[in-house]
Amino acid sequence: MKRYSAQALAVAALTLFAPALAHASAIAPAPLDLTGTGYGIAAILVFTVAYILVVAEEAIHLRKSKPVMVAAALIWVLVPLAYQAHGKVDLPGELLRDNILEYAELLLFLLAAMTYINTLQERRVFDALRAWLVSRGFTLRGIFWITGLLGFFISPLADNLTTALLMGAVVLAVARDRPQFVAVSYINIVVAANAGGAFSPFGDITTLMVWQKHIVTFTQFFNLFLPALVNWLVPAVILSFAVPRGRPDPLAEEVRIKRGGLVIIGLFLLTIGAAVGFHHFLHLPPMLGMMAGLGLLKFYGYFIKLAERRALLAANGQVDESRVFDVFAQLQRAEWDTLMFFYGVILCVGGLSALGYLALASSTVYNGLGPTWANVLVGLLSAIVDNIPVMYAVLTMHPDMSLGQWLLVTLTAGVGGSLLSIGSAAGVGLMGQARGVYTFFAHLRWTWAIALGYAASIGVHLWLNAAQMHVMVGAP
Repeated sequence: MKRYSAQALAVAALTLFAPALAHASAIAPAPLDLTGTGYGIAAILVFTVAYILVVAEEAIHLRKSKPVMVAAALIWVLVPLAYQAHGKVDLPGELLRDNILEYAELLLFLLAAMTYINTLQERRVFDALRAWLVSRGFTLRGIFWITGLLGFFISPLADNLTTALLMGAVVLAVARDRPQFVAVSYINIVVAANAGGAFSPFGDITTLMVWQKHIVTFTQFFNLFLPALVNWLVPAVILSFAVPRGRPDPLAEEVRIKRGGLVIIGLFLLTIGAAVGFHHFLHLPPMLGMMAGLGLLKFYGYFIKLAERRALLAANGQVDESRVFDVFAQLQRAEWDTLMFFYGVILCVGGLSALGYLALASSTVYNGLGPTWANVLVGLLSAIVDNIPVMYAVLTMHPDMSLGQWLLVTLTAGVGGSLLSIGSAAGVGLMGQARGVYTFFAHLRWTWAIALGYAASIGVHLWLNAAQMHVMVGAP
């Protein structure tokens, strides 16, 4: 067994916790190894302090974007100072521009996707689905399985947080007075939403990052469908035995989708198709297809606005602009704290990479443990640390792995957060939705069942996609 110094192991651990999302292009110059310099050590300290503040967000109520944005600036001040001592004055600027380009592509992609989701919410598409479900009169066990199944299949298109909150609202609407059922159903929804996002480029930020790096193609993600399904079904079957019997009274709730809601669903699907087509056939960044789709939404929003103004004028003799659709209002509702957090993450990790820390971490973790165990560890880290920084660190290191191993780390990073309620946005969101009922310890009670699903999904992937374990992926 290889032996490593305490410094190397500490660096590896800190780097895996590092928030990052950018990648060096194929023509980017290689960074220097400055890990042992005073500038490098100072950069690690700056990042560590920033990430401690990120982890403590719920306790101190400091938005997570603030510390990483400041840390990014400080780290990139240290990088050129370190390079100047080696006569490399221009290299840091080149490395930083690569990071900014990566962030720009991600920002524009997510901005379009978030605007579509916000618009569907505003047009009451999700409210209509919830109302339909709560008015059907399903049994508690039926609600348990339906919300889990829908969570699994909606999250590949919508983000896991939106999916989880939608399904959680259904559970609360029909069984608010049954806390045991709510807690068990919420656990099921979190696992389902995270698992469903693992086999689609659009299901999670981590899968989107892997897809945009040209490591896994759009269709190759579907190799993870059965492993992801097993990841949800194993704990779901176990949890189902804790679902009480009974049939809650159906609620007579009816919600009508606002004007243009169904058309916007079609536009969203067309936009996703455009993103895939731009990426696969034209070899252009998928964000171009997403932005084209956003343009179509803005055009269609113009006609919705005209129609709603005419309707209000005919009904009231005047127009209340607050009741008229405005696509820019939905654009403003984007999760800007999250988008700015990504900026800080990308630049922080990019700076650490420029100082040589990710090369050291790659050598220590992937060469030391081997890719399979290292990728399993990535999933376990995702239960404690946000999976985005963990995955970005892996992408920035870009260890020499086969397609099967890249699919494995995509799977584990996506579903590992289900092990704890704080391990994913879906879990954190549902803890706020059912405060005091779905709690950290209520989830922890069933972590053993979720861990069985985690292990089973890895086993199914290693068996089902064994041929992919020998298909090597080139450098980005």
